[in-house]
Amino acid sequence: MEEQNIYNNDENIDASFNSQQHAEAKKGSKKTMLVLCGCFILAGIGGFGGTMAALSLNGGTGRAVLYQSVTNTENGSDKGSVDANAMSVKQVADATANSVVEIQTESVSTNPFFPQAVTSGAGSGVILSKDGYIVTNNHVIEGASKVTVKTKDGKSYNADFVGTDKTTDLAVIKIKAENLTPAVLGKSADLEVGDVAIAIGNPLGELGGTVTSGIISALDREINVDNQSMHLLQTSAAINPGNSGGGLFNDHGELVGIVNAKSGGENIEGLGFAIPIDHAKTVIKNLIENGYVKGRPSLGVVLQAASTINSDKENVYIAEVEKGKAADKAGLKTGDQILKADGKNVTSISDVKEAIDSHKAGDNMSFTILRENETKEIKVKLGEADTTQTETQSYQNNTIPFGNQYFTI
Repeated sequence: MEEQNIYNNDENIDASFNSQQHAEAKKGSKKTMLVLCGCFILAGIGGFGGTMAALSLNGGTGRAVLYQSVTNTENGSDKGSVDANAMSVKQVADATANSVVEIQTESVSTNPFFPQAVTSGAGSGVILSKDGYIVTNNHVIEGASKVTVKTKDGKSYNADFVGTDKTTDLAVIKIKAENLTPAVLGKSADLEVGDVAIAIGNPLGELGGTVTSGIISALDREINVDNQSMHLLQTSAAINPGNSGGGLFNDHGELVGIVNAKSGGENIEGLGFAIPIDHAKTVIKNLIENGYVKGRPSLGVVLQAASTINSDKENVYIAEVEKGKAADKAGLKTGDQILKADGKNVTSISDVKEAIDSHKAGDNMSFTILRENETKEIKVKLGEADTTQTETQSYQNNTIPFGNQYFTI
């Protein structure tokens, strides 16, 4: 396996990066209802005539890049036998507690009744480097004007924004600190259903350092989270609001996932989800090096899915075409039904997303579409996604009268 290293000037970091992607397993239901588990509360409202300057988060120019060089703990036993190197939950908690931080956010907004409202939120994060790089979820810090990080020793730091990626719900922030305890990164591809899973985070925004344990319940659940299709680890470890961005560790004390979601249904327990660390590594590397995910392909459309009668198949339509983007330049239009992507039949939005994700920005691909009862084939040169922006859509041009699943691609 080829190792992808990230470096931070002369600073070596006690963890390892590996580019092997998580093995594809049987896909789970795409209709599972999930909620992101950041915790947000209204903290205060500014008075009439009062103002409060929003604090800008930025990492400046010339962003440093991380280097992770330490080899993971070797598994000294064959699968199915007792692992002599496995640690107890207590041992894992002791080894990793200093690598997980509490995150508090403040967001300033205005409304018709008050000139300014300050909303606070909470989440978790995992330390990547001794000098203060921290990974968390995009939804934890999205829209924040101020981010404060509290480490296990009780010290608080103002955090600088490094980069975010809405598609994978990952973000990197930076604090000015020294001799922190970075997490050792494991390999989510080595996980098996039934393996021990230990979550450490800041549930409810006020219980920092909370440890919960369970097992890996599933390896590759395809789930819709905040209108994004994601492949996540499923765990029975208790996950609550505020756990977002925290760590999911294996029984070697290695970080195998970034917690980001839980089930939102009533009377449901033991359904937590985390971003596999193998999927996160390349994104984290890009965020630190570039501030965004470089080279990710973009079609520049909003897709809408509508289920067909008595069938699991979905009809996929273009609900909106972004002006000046790849689809617009190629001649795709609002209302087009996508029948094929690169010659393969399209039965869901995921089919389109997977076809696009198999390319990089600048590649050409083909779409077979149905427009006004006429089948057409359209060639598209993919653009580069702007992952630094949070995309919002009005759907004012939507001409499809049914369906309620929307995805920006």
